[in-house]
This record gives sequence, C-alpha cells and structure tokens, in this order.
Amino acid sequence: MVIATGWTIGFWIGSIVVVAVVALVVPILMLARSIGNRAAEINASLEQSVKSTSALAGLQTTIDSATSITDGLARGRAKLGG
Repeated sequence: MVIATGWTIGFWIGSIVVVAVVALVVPILMLARSIGNRAAEINASLEQSVKSTSALAGLQTTIDSATSITDGLARGRAKLGG
C-alpha cells in the first residue's frame, strides 16, 4: 500500500501544471518564430511599395498643372467665341 503524502500530491499537480503551460506556450513561440522569419520578407515588400508609389507625391502638381492648362484653354475658347 502506497501512502500519498502532501508533497507527492503537490509534485504531481505541479507537474501537470508545468506540462499544461508548456503545451500552451510552445505553439505561441512557434507562431512568433514563423512571424519573425517572414518579417524580413514583409519589410522588403513594404520598401518596394514605397519605391513604387513615390511618384504619387507629385500627383497634385500634375493635377494643378492640368487644371491650369484646361482653364487657359477654356478662356481662349471663350475669347474666340466658341
């Protein structure tokens, strides 16, 4: 007959808690590692997007120039009676 003392019960309960915590933390750490591995690829893609869209910064200048041109054409047409 085995007598279960307090420390034996505590040991097994503690062991079960440790196993449960490890079972919950390991998938989180694996996911974090996966995200970390892809971070460089994601950053490179974002940097390429910045380069690809940098020309859009001058879009307002183009719009202003086109508006000025079309306004001038409209004034010219109005002076010519058209």
